[in-house]
Amino acid sequence: MTRKLGAHGPEVSSIGLGAMGMSGMYGHADRAESIATIHSALDAGINLIDTGDFYGMGHNEMVIGQALEGRHREDVILSVKFGAQRGPDGSWLGYDARPAAVKTALAYSLQRLRTDYIDIYRPARLDPTVPIEETVGAIAELVELGFVRYIGLSEVGHSTIRQAVRTHPICDLQIEYSIISRSIEGEILPACRELGIGLTPYGVLSRGLLSGRWSPERQLESTDFRSRAPRFQTENLDRNLALVEALREIADAKGASVAQLAIAWVLARGDEIVPLIGAHTRERLTEALGALELELTEADMERIEEAVPPDAAAGARYPEAQMAHLDSEQ
Repeated sequence: MTRKLGAHGPEVSSIGLGAMGMSGMYGHADRAESIATIHSALDAGINLIDTGDFYGMGHNEMVIGQALEGRHREDVILSVKFGAQRGPDGSWLGYDARPAAVKTALAYSLQRLRTDYIDIYRPARLDPTVPIEETVGAIAELVELGFVRYIGLSEVGHSTIRQAVRTHPICDLQIEYSIISRSIEGEILPACRELGIGLTPYGVLSRGLLSGRWSPERQLESTDFRSRAPRFQTENLDRNLALVEALREIADAKGASVAQLAIAWVLARGDEIVPLIGAHTRERLTEALGALELELTEADMERIEEAVPPDAAAGARYPEAQMAHLDSEQ
């Protein structure tokens, strides 16, 4: 099952594999299990793998590079984000999307991924000090040289998207989108559709909140992103878990899990949408693949809308300081 990734992008599997969780962003991850999960995804027909050079400070790319050894490179679509700056203690230091930084980042990614080209290359965020035309222009030069095949964007607003396409065709936009994260439906998603840009949403399960397995008693490691995310804080978590229980009733009636319902909902929002599933174990991957068999009727979609209206979630999707720097939220 495949979908065309925008008017200018490749044909990809209906869902992609998001690899961030394989590098400690959600706590400990087992390297051998991560590699086995990548192998299982490829064997199941998933050909889109998404990563970022800052996930584990290069660790994520090295895991993927190892997993792809012995595989046919042309059978895999590698999507890579760059630009986030991190310190040796894991701290976040800002973004750098200057042309020289773009090319330097790519050179290191090629080595870690053990490949000579990246399929889709994108800045992780808008660098406020660099015009998007300069960043996209630098990637366009890499396209001409054969080091990159397509250009993508991530977490940018509709105005930035329109500026970017004047420099080079954009394949897809990566941005958070789920039953409880729907702000893109106002201006960003319509702009993408108008311009023929695909969508590869992450956070489809809202960092595990919509997995159907979260409990208020769960203890998070200090390195886990969710320990600081507003939606997982005590004052918001109870309300959000009540929304999950409302979705569970609908999922049970369909003979599906809450996670499968959440993935199927995103798939049903448009043929140009290819959700990224952040599975880092084979068990979670198998569950996600089950969403492809789940057909949601118009009545099902209406029930979901009634159970979880837009803006029903309590708490922002990122801490306040990070939200302030998201071009997509301006």
